[in-house]
Amino acid sequence: VFAGLAFAPGALAAPEAAWAAAGLAALLLALDGADGMAARRQGLASAYGARFDLEADAATILALSGLALALGKAGPWVLALGLMRYAFVAAGAVRPWIAAPLPPSTRRKAVCVLQLAVLGALPAPALAPPVSSALAGVALVALAWSFAVDLRWLARRRGPRR
Repeated sequence: VFAGLAFAPGALAAPEAAWAAAGLAALLLALDGADGMAARRQGLASAYGARFDLEADAATILALSGLALALGKAGPWVLALGLMRYAFVAAGAVRPWIAAPLPPSTRRKAVCVLQLAVLGALPAPALAPPVSSALAGVALVALAWSFAVDLRWLARRRGPRR
């Protein structure tokens, strides 16, 4: 839905439609948290489910960042929020030490929630530049910091350089 709206932002020209998109994003965020918690409580959590959730979040963040750009809520740099995960994966293909498994992290989860919350709120008519740009900027700084922490951790554990 959000990827489609990024290619047809005029569909959100009416304030009611824009608020509906922001509400849908909030519902998505709430359900994203609830499904993982329910799976863990019922003993249904799996590595596959965790990876699927991560990739679904990454795709949603990319779609929402494209929508933020299409709506003029932030400049082209907002796409970095959606592309950073894919750049990290690509870097791991070039430098295998970057693709090593990372330990579970509350920080990573919190930054993901921050990204989804900010990007999901941006379609709301009440958020316009420069406030919308500033909010997206805060999310980007948090994301860059989180990736830097992970890269540092991976670099320290990669062993001798060849």
